[in-house]
Amino acid sequence: MAVRKDMRKVTDAERAEIIRLHGEGKGRNEIARLIGRAQRTVSIICGEEGLVFDVTMTEEATRHRVAHLADRRAMLAEALQDDAERLTAQLWEPATVYRIGGSSNSYTERQVDEPPADAKKDLMGAAGIAIEKSLKLVPPEREDTEGLAAVDQWLRGMIGGE
Repeated sequence: MAVRKDMRKVTDAERAEIIRLHGEGKGRNEIARLIGRAQRTVSIICGEEGLVFDVTMTEEATRHRVAHLADRRAMLAEALQDDAERLTAQLWEPATVYRIGGSSNSYTERQVDEPPADAKKDLMGAAGIAIEKSLKLVPPEREDTEGLAAVDQWLRGMIGGE
């Protein structure tokens, strides 16, 4: 029966190496990789020795990853918005309609000024999905309804309304 790698007894040499690598400022994951042990093993030994890991770099890396993902979501939302605009533009552009069928299973096509209603429905559905997904990725900022109400009131006063 095979023994799991992380179930082996930690040797004094491994313990000393973990402490030495920690002293060099290496992180838990890097130490585990270097000595071929589980991250939990490294954490336990460091804990027994009263050693703690500096999480500043991890926190900064996490903040960077989150910001990078937000940028990527914004770019994807913009691309989806572009897709929706291209799809809705097709509603009013010339199109080719075709049919395959008949007894000879023949292909026929013709140009029309704009897509037929069923094609427009499909284009609107696809555009709607693209817009919906774009808004989920980057929701619009909340409007300041109180500020807008004040502006409306000011405008009414300026034009002589109530």
